[in-house]
Amino acid sequence: MKILRTVIGKIRKNKKLPRIFRLMFKAVSKLPKDKKLVIFESFHGKQYSDNPRAIFEYMSENNPDYKLYWSADRRHTRLFESRNVAYIRRFSVKWFFMMPRAKYWVINSRLPLWIPKPKHTKYVQTWHGTPLKKLGTDIEKVLMPGTNTEKYKKNFIFASSKWDYLISPNAYSTEIFRRAFGYNKQIIESGYPRNDFIVNANDDATIAGLKKQLNLPEEKKVILYAPTWRDNQFYSKGKYKFDLQMDLRKLYESLGDDYIILLRLHYLVAENIDLGSYEGFVFDVSNHTDIRELYLITDILITDYSSVFFDFANLKRPMLFFVYDIEDYRENLRGFYFDFDEQAPGPLVKTTDGIIKEILDIKRNGFVPSKATESFYERFCYLEDGHASKRVVESVFE
Repeated sequence: MKILRTVIGKIRKNKKLPRIFRLMFKAVSKLPKDKKLVIFESFHGKQYSDNPRAIFEYMSENNPDYKLYWSADRRHTRLFESRNVAYIRRFSVKWFFMMPRAKYWVINSRLPLWIPKPKHTKYVQTWHGTPLKKLGTDIEKVLMPGTNTEKYKKNFIFASSKWDYLISPNAYSTEIFRRAFGYNKQIIESGYPRNDFIVNANDDATIAGLKKQLNLPEEKKVILYAPTWRDNQFYSKGKYKFDLQMDLRKLYESLGDDYIILLRLHYLVAENIDLGSYEGFVFDVSNHTDIRELYLITDILITDYSSVFFDFANLKRPMLFFVYDIEDYRENLRGFYFDFDEQAPGPLVKTTDGIIKEILDIKRNGFVPSKATESFYERFCYLEDGHASKRVVESVFE
């Protein structure tokens, strides 16, 4: 087995492999097509989540004549097995015989550039967020490892040229997506399918069940901290560093009697933060299957520049923005599409003391949405009525 793994490892590192894979893919795409086969993929096969999951679950219930399969990373197949979800292992022999023959792909992030889209395949790109930070060709200077600005933009345009449909959560995103992705085909402005769950399942019984499933104390309020990644802080391509700037000791001493903290790092972040000293107060939920369930049980969201706050806004609950590096992020890393200081749906804080003050204010006075919060909801959440998946399926499959 050790010899076999060594051989397979060498094959995977072969620089000619993408070209070989591409030729294989093209050859198989000439075989008879399967007009009822739909392949789903979320975050490169690492998750059963997000917009593809919502569309899959809607079709499973309402479109039984389709054959629905997930493309799963070989290191994450147990996730699909535990849920009894049909999957094919990404880049396996079976994958190479099914993916090129499928009529539909439903995917939320970019595929490897070597994968050609067959003419008969309809590629539904669901994307995975409403943009605050600049995207695609709108990024002035790319600082990510393994690429440069010119190459990154060229590859982004090449990837988006394969999409047949692009899902947008609102008119604001539609305008940005067209320009930033260089995309001129059909956009389905439907709201995000992934938000159907938090609209339709927002009830006491579901929330209590989720807390029990996660072994969380039911009597305490939940603070979810869900930050994004920084383009210029990385170990290698696709593996990013994260420096937890919060003082957990201070938070525990001030809030520990009434609150717990759920830590949800971005899927690109490679850190394993030692939380042993805060057992029972801080819970690492970075590997939880789908963040939509964490939204439901959250009383207060703390984030930074992550698009999670656009989704969480549908629940009309308090949010804080821990933006200790906002000047650097805005001026040197990405830049924003709107004035975040003025239009964020919650207070911006830069210190742990600032976080504590805002949370204690909410505890004392309750949560009263500001005008900025109400305006934000009207601008970004107006399509989120619990039926986005239905609109997408009717647009693409019916």
